Amino acid sequence: MRKIYFLVLFPIFFSCNPTPEIDDTTMLDGNQIFDLSLTQPEDYLVSEYITNPTEEQKNTPVLIAAHGYTATTFEWDEFREYADEKGTFFVSQVLLGGHGRTYADFKASSWEDWQSSIKEEYIKLSNKGFKNIYLAGSSTGAPLIIHLLSSGFFKDYTRPKGIFLIDPIVVSSNKTLTMVGLLGPILGYTSVDLSTGEVGKWYVYRPQETLKQLMKLIDMTRINLEKGILITPDIYVKVYKSKVDDTADPVSAVMIYKGIKFDSQPDKTIDVQMVNSSIHVFTRLKGREGVTDADTLNQQEAFDDMSRIMTE
Repeated sequence: MRKIYFLVLFPIFFSCNPTPEIDDTTMLDGNQIFDLSLTQPEDYLVSEYITNPTEEQKNTPVLIAAHGYTATTFEWDEFREYADEKGTFFVSQVLLGGHGRTYADFKASSWEDWQSSIKEEYIKLSNKGFKNIYLAGSSTGAPLIIHLLSSGFFKDYTRPKGIFLIDPIVVSSNKTLTMVGLLGPILGYTSVDLSTGEVGKWYVYRPQETLKQLMKLIDMTRINLEKGILITPDIYVKVYKSKVDDTADPVSAVMIYKGIKFDSQPDKTIDVQMVNSSIHVFTRLKGREGVTDADTLNQQEAFDDMSRIMTE
């Protein structure tokens, strides 16, 4: 999820166009560019390209990777490529519901819609007999996964072996987001600038309706963490958090650390790694400008760590 800008100057209130100007030929928001997983699911979802898994495949770790708000499966392309090279685990890139389609589709979606694709893929993998299922959520993908823990979703399916949360957003760094209920109906939408490599992979326009859904999700997640979320000690959880993040406040990692507890081992804690980075979702470098050697090292170390945890 990219940083959100709100324009609050008085003249803007009267000059805001309620419908954004969308270039169909270049923008994901339009009606010509869509996430490829919609037409080629077998290239993204393990449940689609392994229809009848062997016993060996059922025992191979499989990770469901969920991207962030306004993003697409593109956000996890690099990890999928990494997994293909390793050959020791599978990656299932889910497209959040309502995403990767038109602006109108996105505008009409709820946070429950976003989460639905994660649930659907998990159910399919569990029903196919995969025994070592992991989940990874970047940015908004993280609270969507945390909600699955707090809601008891996994009790009816194969319990996940582990969960990785990359720059999770529980507290927004952009405090103006909390005012979306007041400003949203006036502005209609906000916009962001994308780099050349990101064009067509993220929405340019953020409808105020979806910003309200985002705020609803992170508020609910924060409340659940404050109450405490109990999980079984056999589920491994790790948070990777950039130290400087203009989207997800680093205190989000602290709240998750304090809020997720193990039911039969009260002294056990989840793992948290603070990463020396100023990139939101530091594991995605493809399409970014100004990537440094340090950024590449951070990404590689995180990938290696996740791989080690799943296959050791």
